[in-house]
Amino acid sequence: MSNSVLVCENVGIKFGGLQAVSDFNLEIKQKELLGLIGPNGAGKTTVFNMITGVYSPTEGDIYLNGNRINGVKPYKIVEYGIARTFQNIRLFGYLSVLDNVKIACNKDMKYSITQGMFRTKGYWDEEYEINTKAMEILSIFNLDKYKQFSANSLPYGDQRKLEIARAMATNPSLLLLDEPAAGMNPTETEELMKTIRLIRDKFDMTILLIEHDMKLVLGICERLMVLNYGKILAEGNPTDVINDQKVINAYLGTGAV
Repeated sequence: MSNSVLVCENVGIKFGGLQAVSDFNLEIKQKELLGLIGPNGAGKTTVFNMITGVYSPTEGDIYLNGNRINGVKPYKIVEYGIARTFQNIRLFGYLSVLDNVKIACNKDMKYSITQGMFRTKGYWDEEYEINTKAMEILSIFNLDKYKQFSANSLPYGDQRKLEIARAMATNPSLLLLDEPAAGMNPTETEELMKTIRLIRDKFDMTILLIEHDMKLVLGICERLMVLNYGKILAEGNPTDVINDQKVINAYLGTGAV
């Protein structure tokens, strides 16, 4: 576990009498890019919700950089080093693109309410630092030119990128992307692939993503894990996994050829 960023050991969760996820085991090394795929309703987002503290596992343990994080509140999970995006875009639509990223820096702000009210030097120094950081992140995503635009005025693909940029502003060691290509056209998806690779390489980022777009998955993921009915069905090299008959059956039905 020495160079592992995330470890899940026999993790499971029940909702009433329903076992949504069971015996989920996962280990992600630093700078690895792992894809989590599976049919709709397989439990993929439930796994994300357990990792990020939205749900507390009823079984097993989750470790981030060697620290057990079961039951830790989501805002603390962010402080520990996990950031995520969502299936449905969750931006502050009427705030500017710049302010959407600056909001994510809140956990690092040190000035007091009084300093903010009276606009002291400490306030302005921190605001300058955060503004600079936010602009640097936006430039990586080629969104700096839209800094004063409202978030909901951006094209859909750029809104997706802005959500990732906001997640990056929390300085994560692990980035979780929940269907980042959902709703994108082929050109936007291609650009997203380049952006994800850039993030991984520039920041030595460890990335776990859920995705249905197989072109994106095969284009960037180094390892794939398939979830079906809340259990791991297959894992390994992406090409081998998607050609596994068990995986084909899970997506297309048992009688699929």
